[in-house]
Parts: sequence; structure tokens; C-alpha cells
Amino acid sequence: MPATILRATLLLALGPTLALAQTAAAPARPRARDLGISALIGGAPGPLDAITDVAGVEVGHTTLISGSGRLTVGRGPVRTGVTVVHPRGRASADPVFGAWFTLNGNGEMTGTTWLQESGLLEGPVAITNTHSVGVVRDAILQWQVKRPGLQPWGLPVVAETFDGFLNDINGFHVKPEHALAALDGARGGAVPAEGNVGGGTGMVCHGFKGGIGTASRRLTPAQGGWTVGVLVQCNYGARRELRVAGVPVGEEIPDLLPCTDSPDTTISRGSPRCGAAPATPPVPHDDDAAAGQGSIIIVVATDAPLLPHQLKRIATRASLGVGRMGGRGENSSGDIFVAFSTANPGTAADTGVARVGMLPNARINPLFAATVQATEEAIVNALLAADTMTGADMHRVTALPVDRLLTALRKYGRAPAVR
Repeated sequence: MPATILRATLLLALGPTLALAQTAAAPARPRARDLGISALIGGAPGPLDAITDVAGVEVGHTTLISGSGRLTVGRGPVRTGVTVVHPRGRASADPVFGAWFTLNGNGEMTGTTWLQESGLLEGPVAITNTHSVGVVRDAILQWQVKRPGLQPWGLPVVAETFDGFLNDINGFHVKPEHALAALDGARGGAVPAEGNVGGGTGMVCHGFKGGIGTASRRLTPAQGGWTVGVLVQCNYGARRELRVAGVPVGEEIPDLLPCTDSPDTTISRGSPRCGAAPATPPVPHDDDAAAGQGSIIIVVATDAPLLPHQLKRIATRASLGVGRMGGRGENSSGDIFVAFSTANPGTAADTGVARVGMLPNARINPLFAATVQATEEAIVNALLAADTMTGADMHRVTALPVDRLLTALRKYGRAPAVR
């Protein structure tokens, strides 16, 4: 087991697969703000530059990493997990106003029919791998029935992205106890663990190691002083399309693509071997059906008093943050976003006529901008936090090299001012 997976984690004894849950340890790799990239993106981050800058929001992860070598379905290698976001914290059963949006729907987010109908998000949002949505959904129900306060039946919101390149996804290694550990282990305050953690453990983003990332923006007092926080699970995008603060980083770093770290050609036949010379001439990609294959899940939180129809507008703007990074919502991608507001507590209770506050639409533009900026930076943070990973069938995905990223930014006159 690589030592790097112990970063920002707490070891749990949950059976033969190694399960790791988040603690408050600081990330070892620099974040966008540390490198001065936040300023290039724009806006003012909150104190933590994380979704937990929105008061009450808690995040929990369970990370599963075990095994190496050839893929044996049911045994591994395992590179997966669960991430959970509690809008008002794990101790609160008070729903929040919410909405969802899909940029491209080749993916899954359960519970969205009632979310759209009612305008209420009841309980946590969870993110895992594509083939573990059901078990995580059922685990949330198991967790919720012991905490009365919601409607008698549960319709949990659980989303996914596909980690089958690095993980034994058909081995169904995520179990109810892993989802329960993420639910109960969630915390607010400190920056949530990023990169190869939770549901993002086995994810690939623009051909680099991806995963979980988070960021925030705080409006000025004149704009209301509201906070917008974003958490992403990024597993989307073609390398050549990757942009950071407007710079075509993917074109500047065309190498270090996913590969197979074994000379044995019986493993992953046809896959490029790590360290092999690139094909000459390069294969054109414009008509490649697999280009940009993958997905991204985005959770947007705010303390601004917004109603569900306004939160739908906020969720829609997350698409622009993905687009600024080079995502195009390809046919094979599941790009699904959910937004909620922690304002207006208690308004879901049946106490007669509920009185709610609402920000006028004429004042919503700064929140749109904050959503776009925080989404873009959350994706950058996911890339910066992730470590190189080798998984199933010796497939390797390389971490974004920070030095080459900074070199690309300088080349285009975007030299960041490091804090």
C-alpha cells in the first residue's frame, strides 16, 4: 500500500478491505490558493476555501484502497470509496431548499424527482462509483430511519462517476458500513480531504489523476456577504482540452497520459505501456468517440436566501466552471449538479404558513460569478491534491505536475503571485 494514501485519513477496522476515513489533517500538496491560482481565477475565497465555509456543512469520506496487479473481479485491486455532504450537519434533520441540473445525463443522481417536485433536499448528498449507488442509497436509508424528523419514507440523493480504469468496479467493494462510516465521520470546519479520497479515490480528470476537490467564494458586504462553497468529484475531460485560469495546460503537457505499468502484453492488451515512446505521428483525436469520456458531480452550497427556482439557476452556472476548465459535456459524460441553501431553517415543517426570505433576482449575479469561480477552483484543487495512482491491471494515472503547470501559466503571461 503506498504511503501516500495515509495522508489526511484515519484507519478504520472495517473488514479485509482497508477503509480510510477523513480527519482534519492538512493536505500535503499545495492548493490553488497556495500557488496564487485563486487570484487568477477571480473572486475572494472564504477562510478555508472549501464548501465547509458555508456554516453547518459537513463532509465525510471513506476511502477503500487494497491490492495490486492483475484485476480479479471480486478481489481487486480496489481503488474506490464514498463521499458524503451534510447540508446542515449530520445531527440535523431539517431539510434545505435545493435544486439540480444535468449538463449531460450519461450518469446517475438518485432522489432528483422529489427534489425537483418539492424543492427540498432532505438529508445528505453522497457520491460514489457507478456500480455502488444502490448500496450507498440503502445505507443512507438505514442511517436515516434511526433519526426521525423527515417524511416517513426516504429518497436519498446519491450520485456517481465511473472508476473502472483503476478500480475493480464489478467487485462491488463498497459496503453499507463504508457509507455509514462516511455519514457518521463527517465534519465541518477544517478543509475536507481532497484528491484520492472518498468517492474520488479512483477517478481520472483530463487524463491526470482526479478525484475530490473543493473551494469557496465570499461576496463583499455590499453584495450581501454571502458564501458559496463547491465540492466536486471530477472524472471527466480530454487532456488536450484542459485549461487552468484560461491557459491551455493540456496542450503544454501532452504527455504523462494514462498507461499500463507492466511489460506483460497479456495485461490490458492494446493499452500504451508506461515509459514507451509515444506513437509517431500522433493519432488524431477530433473524431475519437472516447475523447472526454467520464463524468463530474458538483455540489454547490450557499448561505444566501435562495428559493428552489433560484438554486436551479445556481446549479446551472456550475456548467460554466466546468467549461472554463475545458469540459464540453460530451455524450459519454455524466455531468450532474445539485445546489442547496442553508438559509430559511425550519420552513419545511408543517406549522401553518411558512415565512421565507428570498434574495431578489436583481442581486443574484454575484452568486452566479462565485459559483463559476468556486467550481473552476474546486476542479483545480482536485487535480493538485491527487497523487499518482496505479490500480487494476497495473493501470497508472499520473498526478498533475505542479512545476509544469506553473511553467505553462508563466508562458502565457499568467504568472501567479504566490502567497
